[in-house]
Amino acid sequence: MGMADGAALQILRQLLCRLGDAIRDRVVAARAASTSDELASVAEVTAADTIYRIDKISEEAIVAWFEETWPGSMPVEVVMEGLEGHGPLTFPRGTAVEATCWKVIIDPIDGTRCIMYDKRPAWALAAVAPQRGTATHLGDIVAAAMTELPTSKQWRADQVSAVRGLGCEGVVAEAVHIVTGARAPLALRPSRARDLHHGFASVVKFFPDGKEATARVEEALWRELGEAGATVFPLIFDDQYPSTGGQIYELLSGRDRITADLRPVIFPKAGVPLALTCHPYDICTALILSEAGGVVEAPDGSPLRVPLDTVTPVAWVGYANEALAALVRPRLQRILREQGYP
Repeated sequence: MGMADGAALQILRQLLCRLGDAIRDRVVAARAASTSDELASVAEVTAADTIYRIDKISEEAIVAWFEETWPGSMPVEVVMEGLEGHGPLTFPRGTAVEATCWKVIIDPIDGTRCIMYDKRPAWALAAVAPQRGTATHLGDIVAAAMTELPTSKQWRADQVSAVRGLGCEGVVAEAVHIVTGARAPLALRPSRARDLHHGFASVVKFFPDGKEATARVEEALWRELGEAGATVFPLIFDDQYPSTGGQIYELLSGRDRITADLRPVIFPKAGVPLALTCHPYDICTALILSEAGGVVEAPDGSPLRVPLDTVTPVAWVGYANEALAALVRPRLQRILREQGYP
């Protein structure tokens, strides 16, 4: 990467952080002026997800922000849920997609169900890749930022961003005071544990549908690793955080060691709709964990190469480090094969 390229990527990273700030401030203000029931009302059902009223609030903020802030010299296509069937959204407005240089994919509120009931933080996720039309995929992402959307009792909201190719040195983590706007450096480091003993490791099973089939895979994996059935005391802990961005943050912060989202693998055989799975906008900040020394990959160990859209199902596994990936990956793949999953 040349000097000019590096400078451009830092500009993109900073822009994504400013976008996250705008979304956070809008959500915090809307929550103060509304009840949980109002924010939790269904506004729209799309091919990507159920859209709640709180999602619509953040979408409005995003369009206004791009119109006012995104540099006209860097024409961009914006991809986010809620736009399905409405045609491409580009800035400057009216720019042809083929004339844009960049593609930004956004999840305005990842973890809507957490934040609209004030249970747990949600996350605003954004990433950018060079525009390659419909061929643009997750592996093309060159900068990403994730911004915490805090619960009402929080005074601090974290923000983490990174650019491709700089490793840990290129990861910028800050704690933001949501009242004063003051920012302070934040130390984040994925776990260096080489096993799962007495740590958090989870297989995603948010919904009743598909839970039994998923649990069979999970239990087999923990038994294979010696983490289940060996003692009356639990050696491994489960945390169902219904936010892909939140799961990435838990791995980044050293709290979790493994998260596996196998829904697109398990759901077809279980007869569960694939709409209830992770999509590219949910996992668009995986770059940050990879740059910090973690591993994010498909269950078969291949890189994530799904298109930057809002509908493609994404199965992924995140490991805090390479040693854990080497320990778990072959066992997980064998168990999936033995249970009849392709």
